[in-house]
Amino acid sequence: MTTLHAPAHAPVPSETPGSRLGWALADSWTMTRRELARWARQPVQVVVGLVFPVMLLLMFGYLIGGGRGIEGEYVAFLVPGMLALTMAFGLESTMLAVTQDLNKGVVDRFRSMPMAPSAVLVGRSAADMLQSVVGLCVMIGVGSALGWRWHEGTASFLAAVGLLLLFRFAMLWLGIQLAMVAGRPEMVQAVQILVWPIGFLSNAFATPESMPGWLGAVVEWNPMSATATAIRDLFGNPAAAGGSWAAEHAGLLAVLWPVVLLAVFFPLAVRRFARLSR
Repeated sequence: MTTLHAPAHAPVPSETPGSRLGWALADSWTMTRRELARWARQPVQVVVGLVFPVMLLLMFGYLIGGGRGIEGEYVAFLVPGMLALTMAFGLESTMLAVTQDLNKGVVDRFRSMPMAPSAVLVGRSAADMLQSVVGLCVMIGVGSALGWRWHEGTASFLAAVGLLLLFRFAMLWLGIQLAMVAGRPEMVQAVQILVWPIGFLSNAFATPESMPGWLGAVVEWNPMSATATAIRDLFGNPAAAGGSWAAEHAGLLAVLWPVVLLAVFFPLAVRRFARLSR
């Protein structure tokens, strides 16, 4: 009688770079859907995140507004600045989610599964970007109700939105890195204060020319000021009349600043996450 023996070593399917990328994208989409499911479980947090920038817009537009150094309608100057400010703020939910996953052992369970290590952070960032798009739509709608308009056509409008989302993506990875530095959910609020100077030391509410000389120079080189000035130009809205290099090349800086932030904080966040989740 003949006995059949299985080969000592079964052939292992080869894994190509394309297949690895495909699995990484699939895992990232799974993590994105996981983060989106939190919206249904925590609707109050989502609503507060959307309403807060609207409250700031109304407050500065009607209660505190004045727009020193602004030529033309203040609302036309303020709304693009508030759109940029919205992209800089509102990182708490992402920062809290990252620290909670690390502290509750969720990441350890994910590591035991056959999934790409980067999928957790990529999924979290993708969900945040989707929420940012919703937030932008809300702010644009409210600004339009207040009388704000853009005047340079669809292509310029889409380019401005692209710059806003690029800035948000860079700020998001800065927030993820700060969250992992904080380490615990209760420390997130304290660490997030480090992001505030980027938002408030900017030209979102007033022109650098209306500020003391040294402060105006700091404001002009702020990454958020570059984005705000660039989208004002793309929207055809009034902008600061400064003659500095930063003011005249705001469009270039609106691309370079986020690229530099991503080049620094994306690899830092990925490496730190890999170490913390071991």
